[in-house]
Amino acid sequence: MSWLPSLQTETPEEGYELAIKLSRMAVKKTQPDDAARTRMRPDYANNADSLTGVSQVVATNFNTVATANNFWR
Repeated sequence: MSWLPSLQTETPEEGYELAIKLSRMAVKKTQPDDAARTRMRPDYANNADSLTGVSQVVATNFNTVATANNFWR
């Protein structure tokens, strides 16, 4: 089974969780080396600009999911 069978979710909260998953998978696919990601984590985990950037990526992905779900109307 695909890790992303659909962008359809039942609720906005599920949609937000999917947006986070999309964001995390983008990082994993961009940097497939687990050890490298682990080494880098302290750098961005303690950097306000990095955390703001993460929030922006999640927000973009949430917009995509919300659009795919007709904003749960």
